Order: sequence, then C-alpha cells, then structure tokens
Amino acid sequence: MRNVLEPTVPRARAEWCREDIAALFDLPFADLLWQAQVVHRAHHNPNVVQRATLLSIKTGGCAENCGYCSQAAGNDTDLKATKLMQVEEVLAAAREAKAGGSERFCMGAAWRSPKDRDMDAIVSMIEGVKALGLETCMTLGMLSADQTGRLADAGLDYYNHNLDTSPEYYGNVVTTRTYGDRLETLERVRNAGINVCCGGIVGMGESRADRVGFLHALATLPEPPASVPINRLVPIEGTPIGNMLKGVPSAQIDEIEFVRTVAVARITMPPSIVRLSAGRESMSDATQALCFLAGANSIFTGDKLLTTGNAGADIDAKLFAKLGLASPATSAGGSAS
Repeated sequence: MRNVLEPTVPRARAEWCREDIAALFDLPFADLLWQAQVVHRAHHNPNVVQRATLLSIKTGGCAENCGYCSQAAGNDTDLKATKLMQVEEVLAAAREAKAGGSERFCMGAAWRSPKDRDMDAIVSMIEGVKALGLETCMTLGMLSADQTGRLADAGLDYYNHNLDTSPEYYGNVVTTRTYGDRLETLERVRNAGINVCCGGIVGMGESRADRVGFLHALATLPEPPASVPINRLVPIEGTPIGNMLKGVPSAQIDEIEFVRTVAVARITMPPSIVRLSAGRESMSDATQALCFLAGANSIFTGDKLLTTGNAGADIDAKLFAKLGLASPATSAGGSAS
C-alpha cells in the first residue's frame, strides 16, 4: 500500500483497492482535505460550481422496493402517483430553471424501466431541453438496448443510474433489482456513448466499510462515472429506512463523515463532476463550504429534488456570493494550478 500522505496523482482504476480507500478515510481531516484539494485543483477550477435542476417528470407508483424512497408503491407514504408529464410542461420547467441560473436539467421518472410507448415523449423532452442550451440528464430505471440507443440518438448528455451503496449493504436497501442489474444498465449506457452519472446515498445505516465499498465500486468501473452524485439520506417517514433511522441520530451519518466521503470520491475519481445532491437543505453554509473544499463541484438548486425539499435558488445565490463561487457559464473555466 502506498503512503497516502504523499501528493496524490491520477491513478488507473485498477490501482484502487479497498485498503487504499479505507486508508484515505482514516487520514486526519486536514490531511484528507489537502489531498482532495491537490486532486481537485489539478482537474477543475476550484471556484466553479455547476448548478443543476432536477425535475420529477413522473412521480410515484414505482414497482421497486427501495427502502429510502417515497415513490416506491409498497412504501407507506402519502405520495400520490402521477402520469408522465406533457413535453411542453417539462420544457416550461427547463426554461424556468435556465432563467434561475441552472446549466444542467435532470429529469427523473419513477419507473422500474420505461415502457416503449413513453419513449417518443422522452426523446422530445431531451431534444427540447438541449435546444434551450442546457446539459441534459435522464434517470428512468433499467434500460433495454433499443431504449438506450434512442436516448443516445436524441443526444442525451448523461444517464443517471445509481449503485446506491456497497455490494455488501445493497440487500438492506433494495431487493427488487440486483447490483448486477444496475451494472448491466450502466454498461449499455457506456457502450451507447452516453456519459454515465452514477453515485449513491450515504447515511442509510451503513458502516464506513460500506462507504469504502461503495466508492471502490464506482472508482473501479470500466470507466469512472463522468458524474458522481453523493446524496445524504433524507429520512422519509413511511419508508423502511426512514422508519429505522427515526429517532436514532447515532445511526445517521454526521457532517464530518459526509465531507470525508466527498473528499474520498474526489481523490479516487479525479476527472468526475462530484455532485452535492440530496440532504443539502439541512446542511449549514460551513458544511457545504467544506464539501466544496473537499472537491464537490456541482449542486442541485431549486425548491425540490424529485419529492424532497431542497435549498432554493435565492439561498444558493447568497451562498455562492459568500464563498466567491461562480458557475461555468460565468467563469473563464479551466483548471487551476
């Protein structure tokens, strides 16, 4: 095992082993953040953070049994299922997002997998959002080869399909699809030439060893994901994991451990965009600043992430001003030396 206190340099995916990743987690906090900053500045402008908007284009009624999700049909939440939104409704939301400063527009549907009859509308959404000059991302569940090809032909920039957690802890989160099912969809997306967006959720009662396994699984994919969303669980009453964690603060991830996870993601996947995703509405400005210092360089803005609350655009604008952050559209860009 190498000395993890030495300056970090880009490494081939096969070089990352769980022992190395665990050693990064165990570093003194200041040393870990220094390592993350070395990597971050070598690949990204440290003062540029992309703003993205996430819209639920089809809410609820999902056949999967993800234990954290309000949209799973079998979970005891008050969420009402809706039909797929009309294309023009989605484009109106995209225009509003762009006017609010977002550069990326993500669309999510609560499906196990899309039906072929819905693909024409999905394609039109992608094409319409791209015509507005926004980066596009879709998350629709598992995909067939033909569906993946249609998304690629429409010009989709990113497809999101999260691993959620480590292979070992996965069975505690969802049982209606396997880890292998997720990897198969990611392979189809990669082979179609669509950028992979893949991350997961921390704070679901998993151990640090599981967080190590989760990041190891991402960093050692055939190609590390171009986009890595790191979500801090928002416990939702009526979901199995939300109910399990209710009133048990010790089972939830603390903010320093969350920042450590962001930092290790940055070190192990240097070129990736690390996305500070769900759970941000409960974080202080100081915690978010540490996440940016650790290498996070994208956030979801707006009042809602699919079905959970989120910091609004006005709050985010104030945070950016306080920290001297810019978005890619307003920055000269480039890496800092």
